[in-house]
Amino acid sequence: MSTATTGAPTLLSVRNLVKNFPIRSGGLFRRRSGAVQAVSDVSFDIAEGETLGLVGESGCGKSTLARAALNLIPATSGEVRFGDEVISTLTAGRMRTLRRQMQLVFQDPYASLDPRMPVSELIAEPLRIHGRYGDDGRQQVRDLMATVGLEPEHGNRYPHEFSGGQRQRIGVARALALRPKLVVLDEPVSALDVSIQAGVLNLLQELQADRGLSYLFVSHDLSVVRHIADRIAVMYLGKIVETGPAESLFAAPAHPYTHALISAIPLPDPRRERARERITVIGDLPSPADPPSGCRFRTRCPKFAFELTEDQQQRCIDAEPALADPGTGHPVACHFAEARSLL
Repeated sequence: MSTATTGAPTLLSVRNLVKNFPIRSGGLFRRRSGAVQAVSDVSFDIAEGETLGLVGESGCGKSTLARAALNLIPATSGEVRFGDEVISTLTAGRMRTLRRQMQLVFQDPYASLDPRMPVSELIAEPLRIHGRYGDDGRQQVRDLMATVGLEPEHGNRYPHEFSGGQRQRIGVARALALRPKLVVLDEPVSALDVSIQAGVLNLLQELQADRGLSYLFVSHDLSVVRHIADRIAVMYLGKIVETGPAESLFAAPAHPYTHALISAIPLPDPRRERARERITVIGDLPSPADPPSGCRFRTRCPKFAFELTEDQQQRCIDAEPALADPGTGHPVACHFAEARSLL
């Protein structure tokens, strides 16, 4: 279980969250024949003013977890608490009110913006929906555009007239319109060039410092998360396999999957890059409809394949490792966790 370490009060608390999607057979009656385990028994906390980076490859359940944590999709089981309230038990009216404090920035800024609406109306839309667009609504929109680095005079333009980075800033402005406490950022810079990524990340950090925001930052790129996250949770096939403060996790990652993710980050020094240890995973991601027994990573784990004895391998096959601190200083879900320096 991941816990906040900043000393600030906990804003979002997720406990034992499970999200399964049914698999239905073909034919007239569409009977249920199984389930996809998108998220399996995940727990974490986010404190006020903190950024938790949620990292993993495509298909591991990151986005599903983020949406279930916001109650945008119903969880199969588990509890999500925002402040003092369990959001899964709230009425529609109370959930609507709470939505003002929980906002989402999507991966694709162009697909998430209505191309028929000018930017000023796109940013004003949340204010109108929640009854906060008063006599000063136009000025609020202008202030929001200026806050995210856009020219207020360009509010009459349409999304296609902006660059990718500017469109993402529009998405951030929409998310900020209702003055939320928590913003979930779902791969917010993955579609942007590296130089544009830096500008958006710097903007997010400035906004967090100015407004005391909490972030759940979802990404497949550890090098991006490293620059913005206070803590990192590494996710594999629906489960968190390693979590801890960003500095600690990068200095001494202990799970073989985290080893592979960090060893894939290029180093700016060519000599160090050529001399460094390379760790790669084996094969393809298993189906979440039929995950491996025991340790879910064992079918792709280089440590399992090349370093463990038969008895040790059998333990990985038979027993699922718990997410606990094995002496590395942060929780790891691996029977044979080994802290390594890879950067």
